[in-house]
Amino acid sequence: MSVSTGVLGTRVEGSHVSDAAATQRRWFGSGRSTDPDPRTAGAQAAREALSGRSASLVLVFCPADMDVEAMLDGVSAEASGVPLIGCSGIAHLASGGPAEPCVVVSALGGEGFQIKTSLALNVSAGQRSAGEHVAESVEALTSEHKLLLLLADGLAGEQHELVRGAYSVAGATVPLAGGCAADDFLYENTLQFFGDADGVRVLRDAVVAAAIGSDAPIGVGVAHGWRKTGEPMVATKSAGGRVDELDGEPALDVFAGRIGVDRSMAEDEQAFMHLALKRPLGLSRRSGEDIRVIHGGSVASGALQCIADVPQGALLWMMESDRDGLLRTVDDAYTEAVTPLDGLPPLGLLAFDCGARYLFLGPDGVEEEMSRLTTKAGDAPFAGFYTMGEIGRSRGAQGMHHLTLVLVAFA
Repeated sequence: MSVSTGVLGTRVEGSHVSDAAATQRRWFGSGRSTDPDPRTAGAQAAREALSGRSASLVLVFCPADMDVEAMLDGVSAEASGVPLIGCSGIAHLASGGPAEPCVVVSALGGEGFQIKTSLALNVSAGQRSAGEHVAESVEALTSEHKLLLLLADGLAGEQHELVRGAYSVAGATVPLAGGCAADDFLYENTLQFFGDADGVRVLRDAVVAAAIGSDAPIGVGVAHGWRKTGEPMVATKSAGGRVDELDGEPALDVFAGRIGVDRSMAEDEQAFMHLALKRPLGLSRRSGEDIRVIHGGSVASGALQCIADVPQGALLWMMESDRDGLLRTVDDAYTEAVTPLDGLPPLGLLAFDCGARYLFLGPDGVEEEMSRLTTKAGDAPFAGFYTMGEIGRSRGAQGMHHLTLVLVAFA
């Protein structure tokens, strides 16, 4: 694979490490590069993130349609042997530049961090067991504050089972965060990266994870900006992500009636997906509504297919939003993420943003979203990517989200 100048331009942004972080034992840095040469881009982004420091963990996010082997060679030249996880994304977020396809590297280190990385392969054959396996790495942490960071294949399916498996091992006191790897809306090939002293591997159908311990608080914020509309519905027959009946009627008929179309529209898969993406379901939770994206409907059976699970008996609403609601998500997620820091300023932030939000907002909206995040973060560097599913759990057993922004703040 090669890098086209249409994907990566020629701009290289500088280092973004807060002055406060530089004086503390823990530190967080980010770097980004749009150099058209993948190896150069990887080296430049890593160099800016590290700023001459020895890292405990390196995170790498990049487009799927580039020479990732060469890019990772460039990263490794700057951070040889450092534990590394990463994945491909739709577009990428980092301090000091626009949200766009580029190479983003973030790094954290210092005496106040503990890191244990892990991976699971062939995830689609058993998402729950994969989540259980990588979550075992948390047991090695002795720090007071902990986080399990998960980066998974967005095409593996049943992603909620991955989160459930991780939760069952990590327990209620360890927050979960992360995202599902994506390509450029092709739904064909996503990539995950795992590196250690033996080198860096490029993987598919995998989950890579980092159990992070810290001597200062870590916060997770989750917000989506959607609101309920219309009367509630009950999933009277459902299993996993398949919803057969709503209020005792074929789910496709109920959904089509709510949005004013004929159920036959589901025969055109692309047109139906495009329409359904703008009218997701809201699954009632104690803390609000979790978004459930509908990505298919069967005219023959009358069933709807959602990306994440819809338990039988669940209370559901149609959801709606607008540009202002989606942009307010940044404020809400940031506030929730920094609240657990007990008044300490964040060293840095990780952002996992939904790829569908990237489409909904459009270029101007995405630029505004980045401006808001930059303003909120202040001197704190940040890094992340637009995903095919967001992972964020600080309370309760649920943690798989869509059309959502997840922020992680490190004190």
